Amino acid sequence: MRFTASVYVALKPGVNDPQGNAVLGGLHSLGFSSVADVRVGKYLTLDLDAPDEAAASAQVGEMCEKLLANPVIESYRIEVARA
Repeated sequence: MRFTASVYVALKPGVNDPQGNAVLGGLHSLGFSSVADVRVGKYLTLDLDAPDEAAASAQVGEMCEKLLANPVIESYRIEVARA
């Protein structure tokens, strides 16, 4: 079966986010002073074949652990749906 996986990767709390700080500064310079914090992450979509949703989720989890995320400083969330 074909599945589509959505992967959301974000820095763990307490990890410095220079890109988020740059975006925050840009927003403030544009007059959006009400923004208190910005964290920048990654969003990925993958289409893959697997026998069932659990197997697809397990495959994507392994991909995240090995390549798509750095588990030391990033957390990730996976959503899998039939394509």
